[in-house]
Amino acid sequence: MKNNFAEINVSFTTQEAIDEAKRCLNCKNPLCMQGCPIEHNIPGFINQLSMGNIGAAMQIINEKSNLPAICGRVCPHEKQCEGHCILNKRNNPVKVGKLERFIADFDSNMNLIKERLKPKTRGKVAVVGSGPAGLTVAGDLAREGFNVMVFEGQKEPGGVLMYGIPEYRLPKDIVRREIKKIEALGVTFVNDFLVGEKMTVDQMLEREFDAVFIGSGTSVPKTLDIPGITLYRVSQSSYFLRMVNLYNNGDISRIAVPLIEGENIAVIGAGNVAMDAARTALRMGAKSVSVIYRGVEEEIPALKTEYNEAVEEGVQFLWQSRTVECIGENNTLKAIRVETPEGEKIIPMDRVFISIGSKPANRIVSTSLGIEVNENGYVITKDYPYGMTTRKGVFAGGDVVHTPQTVVLAMREAKQVAKGIAQYVDAVKLLNS
Repeated sequence: MKNNFAEINVSFTTQEAIDEAKRCLNCKNPLCMQGCPIEHNIPGFINQLSMGNIGAAMQIINEKSNLPAICGRVCPHEKQCEGHCILNKRNNPVKVGKLERFIADFDSNMNLIKERLKPKTRGKVAVVGSGPAGLTVAGDLAREGFNVMVFEGQKEPGGVLMYGIPEYRLPKDIVRREIKKIEALGVTFVNDFLVGEKMTVDQMLEREFDAVFIGSGTSVPKTLDIPGITLYRVSQSSYFLRMVNLYNNGDISRIAVPLIEGENIAVIGAGNVAMDAARTALRMGAKSVSVIYRGVEEEIPALKTEYNEAVEEGVQFLWQSRTVECIGENNTLKAIRVETPEGEKIIPMDRVFISIGSKPANRIVSTSLGIEVNENGYVITKDYPYGMTTRKGVFAGGDVVHTPQTVVLAMREAKQVAKGIAQYVDAVKLLNS
């Protein structure tokens, strides 16, 4: 079963990477950079790679990103850098994502000489959560001479990268490797530590930290308000993906994964998480997987490549359809009632996964004084210092501030917040000196 989760998209060889890099036109006004949320110097690192200077290419990448091997794999390149590439007019853009990933993988595999680090004397910062936002803030601040401690509730850091994205799209060894690089910058990770239970944000500020960053993500999935939604075998896609990742990791047995081989599965929703759940269900032995979506194919929120790969793998799609009831027997799902363009249908179904988005958990906010949230539960932050909440010294970023976004958008936000934290800590030290 675990072989089904081998990474799908294979890396370039060195020759292929250099040949691909040579295709870059080195435009005077590089549109690829405009398409990148963190404004990577894309022509810069591609140019170095085209000359075989992989260490120099890596240095350019490090200026903007702490997670290049991850971004190179899971970024929506077709909407961002590659989508903006001038060669995209001929439907043959430079494969920026694969080049970034090649450089990052080569750097790790060859253990190239690392950058010199600044002494950690500028201040002490706590980071809550180790998803893309938390890791970015931690890496950026450590590079700028801050002593950073990351507190993670799970037994391993990585957040959604570790527990939310399937192995075939993002191998977990890659996540572990990127986190080791952030550790090498001098960042300390404290795992199995639920902030709000073991220690509150208030206690962190009282005891030893100059500032706290909350990057705890959106851990509460939204559900549907329809009859039968609480039946056995109706569950969240995010829970299913997490359990499969734990199983692939060897942390739980196969029986704990909520899917029995040979089952017919429905996935409600059609975003990237829904595609992940549908494709993962097939890999875990589902007999059939049907995605139920209220819109038409052109409106699908998932990436086109994700959708195309799901179709190739055998996922079926019910367009302009709405699930109005989960029908059960002895409290266990047996069928779903669906409104379709042809009228109402009852479709026998063994299991349903819901993928309609998520919202923030409020454990951290509810145990801290003076952190205000909006009516949807998202933390309110200000523009100066960037990312500070209504509580002095407490900052927030990523999905806890916005509706759930992509890895790179969480990183863009986090880079801004890291600057805000640095400004704040410097100002406070100046006032107290």
